[in-house]
Amino acid sequence: MTAQRFLGIDLAWGVHTAARPARETALVLLDDHGRVLDAGWCRGVEAVVSWVDDRVEGEDVLAFVDAPLVVDNPTGQRTCEKQVGQRYWRSQVFANSTSLTSPHDAGLRLRAALEERGWRYDAGWNGPAASGRVISECYPYTAIVGVDELGYEERPRYKRKPRSVRSSEWSQLRAQECDELIRRVAALVDAPVPLDLASHPVTASLVDAPSPTAEGPYKHREDLLDAAICAWTAAYWHRFGLERCQVLGDALGTSGSATIIAPAKPGQRPLEPSLAGV
Repeated sequence: MTAQRFLGIDLAWGVHTAARPARETALVLLDDHGRVLDAGWCRGVEAVVSWVDDRVEGEDVLAFVDAPLVVDNPTGQRTCEKQVGQRYWRSQVFANSTSLTSPHDAGLRLRAALEERGWRYDAGWNGPAASGRVISECYPYTAIVGVDELGYEERPRYKRKPRSVRSSEWSQLRAQECDELIRRVAALVDAPVPLDLASHPVTASLVDAPSPTAEGPYKHREDLLDAAICAWTAAYWHRFGLERCQVLGDALGTSGSATIIAPAKPGQRPLEPSLAGV
């Protein structure tokens, strides 16, 4: 791809209705030098599509979305979700379960809406797409522990409360963990695949102020951070492809099969290449 753009979407999985508004979705758009072209939040799939339409019309864009984009299993977990636990368990990274019985299908709706506008879904089996507007699924935790650049052997506790942590201590600990992750992400400005959080006022706010402890403001900030990581993961995949990333999912899958594209260290890959989809 030339004049490449990388879009990260931390999608709220719930569908927006008048009775129950969707939670915030955060979006971050990067250029091929890691500069943030735009960033922000919106609610509901229609608003997300409008945000994207306004910013990437006619360009080569690789969008990585933290949400299920293909779901075809009647019950249980998708293969790609099972493999997250199988490959990244040493780093305490596991995935939520998604099936056709799951009530939250915003990812499926987003994919369909973007495909109507000329985007195409790519499972990633043949490496990064060469051109066009492409949408794929990612999972930020796998990027956080799957690259050497961020220096994590185990996932940071900036989301779910560990059982060992007291509720009274959790909000402060979570904020500290988030700030440390932000510090490491901000240092990617000098990485082979750069990300310059300071290049846009919205993402610069992650660096300029400490994480709040109140639930609402914290989630607002955390979503933006995850969207930035999604965008950077797209750039990482574009640069290194299958050399430093793996495709989680059914090895016999097609270009439209359910997958998660995940950065991976050697110990997070299957022992035998032939078992890549097991």
